[in-house]
Order: sequence, then C-alpha cells, then structure tokens
Amino acid sequence: MAFLAFSCQVEVDLPLATVKGQIPVIEALWSDLNYYNEVKISLAKDYLDTMDNTLIKDAQVQVFATKTGEEIPFQYYEASDSYRPVQLYRTAQIGVDYTLSVKWKDNEYQASATMLAPPILDSLTYKYQEKRLFREEGYYIKVYGEIPFTSNNYYRIRVVENDTLKNNREDYLLFDDTFGLDFFVQGLELGYAFEAGDNIRLELYRLNEKPYNYLNQLVNLLFTDGGLFSPPPQNPDTNINVLKGNPNVLGYFNVSPILVETVFIQGEEK
Repeated sequence: MAFLAFSCQVEVDLPLATVKGQIPVIEALWSDLNYYNEVKISLAKDYLDTMDNTLIKDAQVQVFATKTGEEIPFQYYEASDSYRPVQLYRTAQIGVDYTLSVKWKDNEYQASATMLAPPILDSLTYKYQEKRLFREEGYYIKVYGEIPFTSNNYYRIRVVENDTLKNNREDYLLFDDTFGLDFFVQGLELGYAFEAGDNIRLELYRLNEKPYNYLNQLVNLLFTDGGLFSPPPQNPDTNINVLKGNPNVLGYFNVSPILVETVFIQGEEK
C-alpha cells in the first residue's frame, strides 16, 4: 500500500507568466500626516525572481484635489527611495477627493480616492497573560475605540515594535464590518506577546474599499504555498488606471487618515 501511495505522487511544474516589458509598480499613500506621505515606484519582477528591486527615479509625480485641481508636486529623495511632497505642510483634508498622477517616459497613470473621516481611538492598555492556546505568555495590548460609520468601514492596523515595523505576511491586520464592529468598543487584543521595556507604536488607517481589497488579495498571495489546493498566484487588482502607454500597471493608491498612539510596556499592569 505504501508503494502504491508513493507511486501516485507526481511533481507538476506550473508554467508561470513572465514579465514582458517594463511594468511599473506604484505604491502610494496620501494622508493627514506628512511624515507618511510618499509614492514608491519600482519595476515588476517575475514571481521567482530574487534580484533587488529596480527603482524608478525619474517619474513626474503629483497629487491634486480632483474638484479644484489644486496640485501637490512630489520629488524623489534618495534617503527614502521614494517620492515625497515638495511642500511638507500640504496634507489630505477630510471629505476631499484626490487624484494621483504619475508620468514616466511615454506612460501616464492615474488613480483616485477619498479622504474619509477617522474613527475614534480611545486608549491602549496592556496586561500580562499566561500562555494560552495559540498565544505565548507576555504582555498583550488591547485597543479601545469606536467606529460610528455605517459604510466604508475598511481598516488596517500597523504595529511598530521598538522602531521596527512588523511587516511579515501575518502582520497585515485588516478588518471591516462584515461581523460587526462592537469588538472595537470592547477592546481589540493584538496578537503579539510583548516584553517589559518594549515601546509600541500603533497606527490605525481607514482605507478606501479598492486599496483594502488590494491588500487582502496581497495577503492571500503571500499565504499561497503552492500546494495541491492552492490557487495559481496572481497579482492583486490595482485601482490605478492607465491613461497612456504600456497597458499594464501594478500597485495601489490610498488616501487615509492615520491615528497614531504609543505605549511603553513598564512591566506591570496599567
């Protein structure tokens, strides 16, 4: 029986598509906090390519208010490997629709999104917890707040531990109102065991629907293990439109308010 089972195993190599031509990947954020506003542009690579990213440094980038046409120019900075606003005091305003414009060589791309109002972030607390099922022992943070909106409830939480962003595939903390939002009032526990002396910064984003869907699809891609029941890998759906040039583009543009809170784990309940 063991021999028969072994003989039924067949290794299959799926033919993955390769990148044809220069396809830009645009990752753009426009928010109410100038420190976070930037546009990163690189070239797409093959799925199994391990070479470093090729950055695009000579594009023309700007964000403008869709209705008024007010322009916010960006320029490339080597220190951050990204484009940042020339005038740092210019930030996103609630209720305004914004459009990203990227021109590179003979290509032109645009994407639009709306600056939504932020939810309410009341407080962060932490408490030491003994080892639990699927939880290590350590200090666990709870986030308390309120989300009063009846629509456009798409959120992401980023966690920065001692100046290091948690950025693995399991660290994309995304949630919407599919199962209600009462848990946020009762306290949302982050699934990280921290230690005494850790300094934690939490960033809460309210996303537009299309960027939220992009990140969800990205997470699904990152968890694809190539097994028998895994779907073939495919690029997330972008909200960036091609106006001119190469018909292919990847990435996303998001406009979001950002709420930032920090907590220092002192080694005792607070």
